[in-house]
Amino acid sequence: MLPRRYLPPIPALMALEAVDRLGTASAAAEELSLTQGAISRALQTLEQQLGVPLLIRERQRLRLTPAGQDYVAEVRKALHLLASASITLRANPTGGSLNLAILPAFGMHWLAPRLARFAQSHPEVTVNLSTRLRPFDFAGTAFDAAIHYGRQDWPGVDYLKLMDEEVLAVAAPGLPPLGRATDILAQPLLQLESRPGDWGRWLAHHGAPGQRPPGMMFDQFATLTQGAIHGMGLALIPTFLIQRELAEHRLVPAFGPAVAALGSYYLVWPRATPSRAPLRSFRDWLACETA
Repeated sequence: MLPRRYLPPIPALMALEAVDRLGTASAAAEELSLTQGAISRALQTLEQQLGVPLLIRERQRLRLTPAGQDYVAEVRKALHLLASASITLRANPTGGSLNLAILPAFGMHWLAPRLARFAQSHPEVTVNLSTRLRPFDFAGTAFDAAIHYGRQDWPGVDYLKLMDEEVLAVAAPGLPPLGRATDILAQPLLQLESRPGDWGRWLAHHGAPGQRPPGMMFDQFATLTQGAIHGMGLALIPTFLIQRELAEHRLVPAFGPAVAALGSYYLVWPRATPSRAPLRSFRDWLACETA
């Protein structure tokens, strides 16, 4: 714990921040509903406590020293964090928030339809969702957990397996029948940029190893699916993402049944960080959903 001498009173910090923004003690006093004398005393006490001059006094105006400018920039961040914490507490006084990084397609098609059940069983938890397409360092973010696709290759995390995946080769209706798997090589191919080897693995599954066919790249399954629907080429898409498109015949199987994908979906969370109650509730609920 930091020594108390390094923790100035919040009113003094608010006075310093207001003076920096407004330029005078009188303006800061009006904003904070204090007297000008109270502002001046707070600033003097702050300088004495820190032992560093923070202000240059020029007639009726106050200007921060270079050290004061650096200090108030950090103070402003800290005040903003305190205000945000208070807002979060007032919005959810009986529980906490869970900051979750999701993959967009999985989040929209698999997780989102289930979240209402979590909200009903855990009204004390507020789930905040944000999209991340690739693994990241938890230490540099505010995320409590993330959805990960692939293998158990994210360092420093623990895993809860959610589901395996199967992919199906699909195309828009009207594609001429393919007699064998390698006939796809004569067709335009679409692929996800984060999974450039999918077509090669699909061909190997059908007895044609050693291939790595090129294809038009997409960064998300949503745009990849639309490209296939509009006849831009053949695509390998997880079956759980295109149930409606197949049922409505906007996409049709191009060759063979669905095949097992290389990876699986996991909930991951940092191993070194003690898990908070909202994460434990969410993790237990997901374990029941996927049992």
